[in-house]
Amino acid sequence: MRQKPILPVWAPRLKPHLLRRLYEQDAQGILDEDLLNEVGWALRARCLSFIEALESVHGRTHCPVCGALIQHDLRSMALLHCPDCDWECVWRDYAATISNQQLHGGPEVVALFQDYAGSFPKAKEPAEKMLLIDRLIHGFHHYLTSKRTRRPVGVNLIDGSLIHVIEFLDQLTYGPGSTPGLEETHASWRVNALRTGSQNSHT
Repeated sequence: MRQKPILPVWAPRLKPHLLRRLYEQDAQGILDEDLLNEVGWALRARCLSFIEALESVHGRTHCPVCGALIQHDLRSMALLHCPDCDWECVWRDYAATISNQQLHGGPEVVALFQDYAGSFPKAKEPAEKMLLIDRLIHGFHHYLTSKRTRRPVGVNLIDGSLIHVIEFLDQLTYGPGSTPGLEETHASWRVNALRTGSQNSHT
């Protein structure tokens, strides 16, 4: 019997309670560096998974064993074969690991996630890390339904449905101790979130 191929394991979306605790503490002027790093690195792992999965559905798959690039034509039964380590997998089976995992989006999402993935490891100060996280989770991107509209990238990063993620982000805690710049980002977020809700109600 042929052995089952090793399949990729994508970084999961972040559990909301971690972000909630981070913002509650930040509102009190407390930045727990352990929690900040836990959230920040988990989001970076998710961003990298998103980028890799999206690249794969465009015919450029990275071997889950050694990381070598495998180019293919997306045919369902096409055999992906790694030239470096001989890993093999049918594209249909590989693609099934991506399906329904919120690992899809347009080029502006990729640019946003690439920027965060490159910037977070270089950030030294807690406030700098907090701002990077905040700007990432409050991002939006355009997508096409019956018309061009906007969708929050938080749904790709935070566990929950689109509606739940919007509600969660809208209810994050801010206060006198919040890192400077967070409340301004939240105000901009609310404008876009309201516009998104209006657009979704007409599609």
